[in-house]
Amino acid sequence: MASILSRPLGIRQTGAAAILLLGSAATITAAQLFEHVGGYLPCELCLLQRWPYYISVPLALIALVTAMGRMPAVLPRALLTLIGLLMLFGLGTAVYHAGVEWHFWAGPTACTTGAETDMSGDLLATMDAVKPVACDQASWRFLGLSFAGWNVLASAFFALVAFRGAFGRPDRV
Repeated sequence: MASILSRPLGIRQTGAAAILLLGSAATITAAQLFEHVGGYLPCELCLLQRWPYYISVPLALIALVTAMGRMPAVLPRALLTLIGLLMLFGLGTAVYHAGVEWHFWAGPTACTTGAETDMSGDLLATMDAVKPVACDQASWRFLGLSFAGWNVLASAFFALVAFRGAFGRPDRV
């Protein structure tokens, strides 16, 4: 009897890798568009929340390629598990950030002053006057959730997809 880790993968694992690849790429693209097109500057915690997605994109691509190649299940399952752990880290960071925005707890001290810049002076004076974007003020909300709140939902969903893909039964057609 073959071990669950050595059996070839099925549709569920390949689909999970594809969802994670497309979902992580779409999430990071949306964050970049909100920043560079929409003008929503990210705070320190926002930038930290992006790292699981940056890392997940290449990992999900490798998991997808190896799952589609009918390789032994160890590598894709390990990659899906790693992505799930990254998404749990992102989930924890997003919950923490949302709590800071709702003033349930204090955020990092370097991240709680408003961003106020005056670009009319000389460069050194401007650099001294620049304050980091506030982590405790949501710059945007949709349906009552800030970017961090939406990331809680996205990270939880992607963690569920990753773990289900890694440990779910390999469906075959």
